[in-house]
Amino acid sequence: MACLSLSSMAFAPKESTLGLNYLNRSSSICLSQIEFGPIKKCRRVGFSVCRATLNGFPNIDADDFRHPLDKQNTLIMRAIPGLNELVKGVLGTVAETFMALENMGTSVLVSEKQLPELHQLMVEAAEILKTEAPDLYVRQSPVPNAYTLAISGKKPFVVVHTSLVDLLTRKELQAVLAHELGHLKCDHGVWLTIANIFILGAYGVPGLGGLIAQVLEEQLFLWLRAAELTCDRAALLVAQDPKVVVSVIMKLAGGSPSIADQLNVDAFLEQAISYDKASSSPSGRYIRNAQTRQLSHPLPVLRAREIDEWSRSQEYRNLLVRTLPKG
Repeated sequence: MACLSLSSMAFAPKESTLGLNYLNRSSSICLSQIEFGPIKKCRRVGFSVCRATLNGFPNIDADDFRHPLDKQNTLIMRAIPGLNELVKGVLGTVAETFMALENMGTSVLVSEKQLPELHQLMVEAAEILKTEAPDLYVRQSPVPNAYTLAISGKKPFVVVHTSLVDLLTRKELQAVLAHELGHLKCDHGVWLTIANIFILGAYGVPGLGGLIAQVLEEQLFLWLRAAELTCDRAALLVAQDPKVVVSVIMKLAGGSPSIADQLNVDAFLEQAISYDKASSSPSGRYIRNAQTRQLSHPLPVLRAREIDEWSRSQEYRNLLVRTLPKG
């Protein structure tokens, strides 16, 4: 489903933003593919998400669903002395203020009075994951995408592009919002900021850019891909249907509103199995590693397989038990 970019602050053009992108790119982060057109196009009429039997996850912690690779790579990132404080101190207030004003001036702020259906999707997802709902903006763009900004501890916000709204069903769109909430609950903001600065041209920034370029490049991309797997899990915890999350990934890989009703989740999962077999030889593994080394997100078929497998795990079942009424 989730990326960060520093808009026009000498790093990128207007379309860039600090946040999570769903599109998988090696030259710029479009998170979250975070980094998640309906299978059948939805009518824009009143709707309600069926949550009557869902109580959310009492006292759920980020580590309850954090992917093992995310845990491992986060520990490595935290071991770099002073990096967290450096990014917060140098970029936090300036970047957040800049992006907050840009989105406030150019996008539509969702609320109970403005696009209330989308507002309700965000509120419900936040309640299920037991986290605070951030501000949500809808931005006009032909590129299906969603991203988040959170650096210095101020209230974060999520931005969703109009083309993503057109591409997904409401349940799928809520899964995207849950993916973005996963980044916030797991406190991914600072590391995403570092990664996106690098991706958007940190080589040309004196001091900090040189440090990132020389020391952190490979580790940043490893961490980014691991963080995406964690947030796909957050999406599943809200959707509670793996086909919803896989459908988002599939549509972002090769979907459009005009063909969305012809896409097949089971066929996409079969494609993922075929990819694993095709890349299992020594030469296949080498090519696969070379192709993914500088990607901000895992390959779509690998994300689909990963979330499908986790949906059948005991770990996921144990989390679902928490939602059941007691007594």
